[in-house]
Amino acid sequence: MTTYNWDLIERLLHEVQNGEGSFAPRKYAEQEAADKATAGEDTGNLDALKKTAADYEALLFKRGFIESRPEEEGGNGENFILTARGASLLALIDSSIPGHEHPRQVMNEQEDALEEATFDQVSSKAAIAGGSI
Repeated sequence: MTTYNWDLIERLLHEVQNGEGSFAPRKYAEQEAADKATAGEDTGNLDALKKTAADYEALLFKRGFIESRPEEEGGNGENFILTARGASLLALIDSSIPGHEHPRQVMNEQEDALEEATFDQVSSKAAIAGGSI
C-alpha cells in the first residue's frame, strides 16, 4: 500500500494553483518543514522530504493531476496548471476545508490513491467529502 504525505501534496498543488513562476518542489518542501517546525511538529529528514517533493512533482504530472502551463498563459516549460483531476484532489485534501481528515483517511485506505483509475473512482463518490464513505 502506498502512503502519501498529504500535507506536502497539498502544498505542491496550492503552489501550482497560485504560481506562474518556475515550480520549485524542493523549496516548497523546505517551507513545509519550516511551517511544521514552527508549529512544534516533527519535520523528519529534510533531504528526504525534498526528494519526496521532487518525486511527487513527477508523479502528479505523469498521472494527470498537473500539466505544463500553455505558452499563451505564460508557460515556460517550468511551470504548471492544475488539471480537473488535480483540482479535485486539492478539494479533497485541502486542510482549510473542515472535515478534510476523512477524505485523507479514505485515500490512505486505497492500494494507491493517486493511481488514476483508483483516484477517479474514489473522488467520484460524493459522500467522501461529507464523511460518510
